[in-house]
Amino acid sequence: MYLQVIRVLLTAGLVIALWGCGASQEQRAKNVILFIGDGTGIPTINASSIYGYGKPQQLYVQQMPHIGLSEPSAASTWVTDSAAGMTAIMTGQKTHNGVISLSDETVRGEKDGKVLKTLLEYAEERGLATGVISNSTISDATPAACYAHSNDRRKYGFIFAQILKPQFGDGIDVVIGPGRDTILPEAEELGVDFDVGFPKRGYTYVADEEAMVKAAGETDRLIALYSSEDFDFALAVEKALNILTRNPKGFFLMVESNNHFKDAEKSLSRLVAMDKVIRKTAERMEGTDTLILFTADHSYDLRIPSAPRTQEIVPHIVIDGHHTAEEVLVAAQGPGAEKVKGMFPNTQIFHIMKDAYGW
Repeated sequence: MYLQVIRVLLTAGLVIALWGCGASQEQRAKNVILFIGDGTGIPTINASSIYGYGKPQQLYVQQMPHIGLSEPSAASTWVTDSAAGMTAIMTGQKTHNGVISLSDETVRGEKDGKVLKTLLEYAEERGLATGVISNSTISDATPAACYAHSNDRRKYGFIFAQILKPQFGDGIDVVIGPGRDTILPEAEELGVDFDVGFPKRGYTYVADEEAMVKAAGETDRLIALYSSEDFDFALAVEKALNILTRNPKGFFLMVESNNHFKDAEKSLSRLVAMDKVIRKTAERMEGTDTLILFTADHSYDLRIPSAPRTQEIVPHIVIDGHHTAEEVLVAAQGPGAEKVKGMFPNTQIFHIMKDAYGW
């Protein structure tokens, strides 16, 4: 009888210990979706809510459960550009303005520093699906810092050609965005023929939205390079997710919308539209162990110095047309989102995403 009691107690203790270990483990993200509002500072977020809904704090990103403030300086200046800002977010290290995912030993346009592995490249090494969408030139700073390395952000053809020769894994799976008329002439000067190179790498390579939609239902590797930024942004995200969610190991997707212009209405309407895409994506991915983050690479000097509630907000907005140094919003939900809190450097966003995956 005594031995039986001991056995029962030991078994119960083992069960409790195992339960405690399981309970203490953090939930991991299978997928990470990073939304970047280029130039989307706190004033732009506030003004966009008023513009779109007639009152503050109505955007989806303003209602996400975990928020913090990211300090976005570059390695050698308080005011960052998109290249240095996105490099910090994607690699966890600060670099100089104009530099794409290379260390701060880099001299812009003259000398490469060390290659900084990006979160997208970590995902590629682990067999996840990866994608990048932007309504800016798809080889410009923000998207480029996900998949390429360059001592000068202006080398558009050189940057885009790196998709053909990835340094980690088998390369990005989905790319959708504009820049065709800029990228192709520069690539041609380098002797790169995407019409030949992309099919050899297993990509379906298209130039218009109708072909993109068709291809998204047939391929797991898609390059859609448009001539114009005026494409259906929401549709691009939807079709990219259709492809990326086929990978049972999970995925990483970066989605950028350029929301800073001297045209106030264009800036605000872009963010309202982006916010709707974030809401729709969050609803679609609910229950799928997906970390969703929204942040900006830098702020912008859009301000509301005076505006009666009874008048339209747009005529009262003042824009000086420069990047600014103040902190930007980080909003998140899903596994790992609880680490988004307080104030932290932009490099911390990389670690938040990496930790969410459990890497």
